[in-house]
Amino acid sequence: MIDKPTDRTVFQNAWIVNDIEETCMKWVNEMGVGPFYISEYPSGLFQEVTYRGEKSDLSMKLALAQAGGVQIELIQPNTEVCAYRDSIPAGTEGLHHMCVWTLDFEADMEYFASLGYEAANAGRLGDMAFAYFDTRPLMGCMLEVVTKLPDIEARFNMIAEAAVDWDGKDPLRYS
Repeated sequence: MIDKPTDRTVFQNAWIVNDIEETCMKWVNEMGVGPFYISEYPSGLFQEVTYRGEKSDLSMKLALAQAGGVQIELIQPNTEVCAYRDSIPAGTEGLHHMCVWTLDFEADMEYFASLGYEAANAGRLGDMAFAYFDTRPLMGCMLEVVTKLPDIEARFNMIAEAAVDWDGKDPLRYS
């Protein structure tokens, strides 16, 4: 048996949405969550992307904000054949995944495969590796595993700090 990962603290919940700005503003106005940091990830940016084991591409627009101890990620997919569309068909919205850090990406790939949870999508952006495991039979949504790196952790901390005592101004911030 492959060793279980030692830390499975969920730090992020993610939803697939049709219109990123409109949905961000709903979260701002109805839930008081914000500010949202919006980024675009164009086709070809990610390296070594696979979808269900085959070479693929992945592009999206996403927004990050903090709600208490949980990061909120809103994703507007620009790729039709991807893990996002496996569970949230085009034109619909919904919870897609929870996210946890990894310190040993390859070991986690082996671990989840040993349980029968293959990576629906996987890829890299520089030193950061990520995978969406199809854990829907276990928990009703996918599980993203992402490499814990100091620069990513610093960005996420900055987003969390911006939410503390946020005054509601400048709710959409583009990066």
